[in-house]
Amino acid sequence: MLNRIARLAIAAPRRVLAIAALIMVAAAIFGIPVAKTLSAGGFQDPTSESAQASALLTEKFDQGDMQLLITVTSDDGVHSPAATAAGTDIADRLAHSPHVAQVASAWTVPPPASTELISTDQKSGLIVAGITGGENDAQKYAKALSDELVHDRPGLTIRSGGTAMVYAQINAQTEKDLLRMEAIAIPLSFLVLVWVFGGLVAAAVPMAVGGMAILGSMSVLRLITFSTDVSIFALNLSIAMGLALAIDYTLLIISRYRDELADGVPRERALIRTMATAGRTVVFSATTVALSMVAMLLFPMYFLKSFAYAGVATVGFAALAAVVVTPAAIWLLGDRMDALNVRRLFRKADPAPKPVEQQFWYRWTHRVMRRAVPLGLAVVTLLLVLGAPFLGVKWGFPDDRVLPASASAHQVGDQLRNDYVDNSATAVSIVVPDAHGLAPADLEHYAAGLSKVAAVTAVSAPTGTFVDGARTGPPVAATGVADGSAFLTVSSSAPLFSDASETQLDALHAVPGPGGHDVQLTGIAQINRDSVTAITDRLPWVLGLIAVITFGLLFLLTGSIVLPVKAIALNILSLTAAFGALVWIFQEGHLWALGTTSTGTLVANMPVLLFCIAFGLSMDYEVFLLARIRENWLARRERSESSARADGAESSARADNDEAVALGLARTGRVITAAALVMSISFAALIAAEVSFMRMFGVGLTLAVLVDATLVRMVLVPAFMHLLGRWNWWAPAPLVRLHARIGINESGDPEPDRREKQPVAVADTG
Repeated sequence: MLNRIARLAIAAPRRVLAIAALIMVAAAIFGIPVAKTLSAGGFQDPTSESAQASALLTEKFDQGDMQLLITVTSDDGVHSPAATAAGTDIADRLAHSPHVAQVASAWTVPPPASTELISTDQKSGLIVAGITGGENDAQKYAKALSDELVHDRPGLTIRSGGTAMVYAQINAQTEKDLLRMEAIAIPLSFLVLVWVFGGLVAAAVPMAVGGMAILGSMSVLRLITFSTDVSIFALNLSIAMGLALAIDYTLLIISRYRDELADGVPRERALIRTMATAGRTVVFSATTVALSMVAMLLFPMYFLKSFAYAGVATVGFAALAAVVVTPAAIWLLGDRMDALNVRRLFRKADPAPKPVEQQFWYRWTHRVMRRAVPLGLAVVTLLLVLGAPFLGVKWGFPDDRVLPASASAHQVGDQLRNDYVDNSATAVSIVVPDAHGLAPADLEHYAAGLSKVAAVTAVSAPTGTFVDGARTGPPVAATGVADGSAFLTVSSSAPLFSDASETQLDALHAVPGPGGHDVQLTGIAQINRDSVTAITDRLPWVLGLIAVITFGLLFLLTGSIVLPVKAIALNILSLTAAFGALVWIFQEGHLWALGTTSTGTLVANMPVLLFCIAFGLSMDYEVFLLARIRENWLARRERSESSARADGAESSARADNDEAVALGLARTGRVITAAALVMSISFAALIAAEVSFMRMFGVGLTLAVLVDATLVRMVLVPAFMHLLGRWNWWAPAPLVRLHARIGINESGDPEPDRREKQPVAVADTG
């Protein structure tokens, strides 16, 4: 297939590029509006106890799908004429909106319930509205209502927040962040490519391929939105990864083509051989990365599923564009690939190419292999020390604090945490799905039991309010019985995501249900527990699937069972520094949390997401390097054994292994370094995002890529491969025979009419 693609590029390059351009235009028209159809949610397990309870509250108790909170603050007090008029007016207009299920406010709810809606300094009052429309439309309705009703009035400060506004403002902020990210990543990446290739024309080819990958993935995401929810944050990955992988793959192809020309191979044969080697590596690498990301589909949250959709689509389009468009561009441009060479502005003539034995990467690799044990131990120790903070990770759920402090939803959240006795975010709602046959006394007894749990300040039950087991007032609006179900609201003073909150949830679950009936809990604390459980329960399966896929694919490439195990171990080790940095910076708040609000927790989805993506990208470089090392190993073993038979001497497998590693790094070191630099720029652009967990994502991926391309590829890989020697290529005899039948021959023969099979497995059986 790759041979035919190369010959098509030679025969009709203009036609190939014209068709690609038309597809790119169509993808742009269809895909660019995708941001308008995406959602900011998807962190909750839809099959969990909390999700079922929340759905029941919406369906039977008219609570709305999301909350809109509005605070009215006056220095003259919450009951001043201006504050009362404004609060009453806003609550009345919300009540008449077709998108509002119910409204409660400090001015319309009778005492004592109204005291919970007034700040401790008596200067601010709260309006709580349940917005209908589901996760996607509720945030849109909330934003429209906020734009209409929320604006400062004389002597009054009015702000909107709540879950609905958090989602709406995250969506708006993410769209701005995407533009900022593109403005940073694209120019800097182009400058790096100019430095790598020298010519402006050659640097433009990878950028064009990256554009095709991004637009293609956007089209796929929009297509998927017709059938299921997709997270808006998947767009960040599409842009960053589309640009990075397209440049990686194009770099590999162009660099290999130039190597073939430098070896004196004619242009046509050089391009065909490039596609048979580097082109095959691109396809194989893309398959490895995509399958690593497919594993995220095992998680129930559509936030993680969306990154799987985006990742697979982006990788697929990047690889397709690289293997189809790049050879056509190479052939059509010919010598003009080096046009507009900016290097000539700084030197009089291009220096003669050095023999590979004199190049930096070759000499560096031999230095590392001579000191393999001390250097390997030093790097392993360093990575483990950098990763140590991750042992103290604490999981949390994203709230308003993921937004910048200037966002109104963040400001309202701060008001609730600092100025109100009862923070609705810490409350736990308890639903009795089947309340048939329950007497009021059953609910009273259950509420009294709940009120005795530590850190519970009150329980609002359908029959009244309970504090420390005693009834204190009449029924309030936050409780009810409807259509054979009932619910209660537990007010809590336990800080979210703390040990006290976890202990309280256990105690609430331990209280026997009313009349022996089953109950379901919801609220942010329970949602966080369910989300973490959903991830931890499935994580062994996800990690196992990724390991099996990686092992199988690398075995097909190398014919060895040792190299896949080594690759998996080193890739996991390379991620330790990134995981440790996330905890140290964003959970513990060092380096001022890089301008974000540290909550003392990490969003549980982010490390899982980081692992799946960074592991796949690490395998990208692993494939680049191992493919070239194996190619040299095959060639050197064939020459060494032929020479040994002629001389009657024994060939040295260790020497051949070391030389293959040195030559492989010499040929790919510059490409991997340049690709890693471009990829780190793409991911570092995410650090400019104002949504805190996307900034965290950018830091983690940037560190993971840089550590993998430097400490791992430059030190650990040559050190370990030197120590293992001939055992790098070992496999049991049955697997050797299996690889001979189905293995991948990276050093494919460029001549289509040549019938002799090349050796495809040189695994040493010992």
